[in-house]
Amino acid sequence: MRRALAFLTPLGGSATPDARTLSWFPVAGALLGAALGGLWWGAQELWPPLVAAAIVVVADLALTGMLHVDGLADSADGLLPHADRRRRLEIMAGPDVGAFGVAVVAGALLLRLACLASMEANVLLLAGVWSGSRTVMAVAARALPYARGEGGLVAAFRGGDWRFSGLAGLILAVSLGAFAGGRQPELAVAIGMAAGGGVALLARRRIGGVTGDVLGAAGVVAETVALLVASAQW
Repeated sequence: MRRALAFLTPLGGSATPDARTLSWFPVAGALLGAALGGLWWGAQELWPPLVAAAIVVVADLALTGMLHVDGLADSADGLLPHADRRRRLEIMAGPDVGAFGVAVVAGALLLRLACLASMEANVLLLAGVWSGSRTVMAVAARALPYARGEGGLVAAFRGGDWRFSGLAGLILAVSLGAFAGGRQPELAVAIGMAAGGGVALLARRRIGGVTGDVLGAAGVVAETVALLVASAQW
């Protein structure tokens, strides 16, 4: 657990990830989501919904060290423009952020802010959504090849059967969604996970596999789509 928290957040201290780290991703995600959900509930007691939502969005950036948003920006710059595989990987490895990255990150943050501001605080909803996003990361890291042949941080904890951890994470995330208030939160978690998986599959097609940036992008997309579904007025 500590290794998972150390990789996903600035918390947990320094810990080198290993093959078992990925198995704890869904639980670590649930804890992060529950913490943000508790903050969301408390903030709504003190401030208007828009301010409370902004506090949660900023707190999420702080808790993740902006690692996943950085991955979203790099992945958007690399995966969306027309380029060959080598050039895409070069773009994603570069320190600068291009127009695609800025636009996608801004859009994601605005959507997250609007969705949270439109709903009543729900701790279990965020626990389920964040657990689902980390499940997507864990499954993609184990089930898909690593795009950079020389290895990297993700390569340090690859290995093991993705099906068991994926199934366990799916059950945990969807169950939290169901307990959050019925079919819509449950469906939101499931659709969000599918959207995050779509990002990983896009990377598989365009660069031959996943990278750390792709995993971060898949997580942010999973969370954002889940919040969109959860806030829909059906």
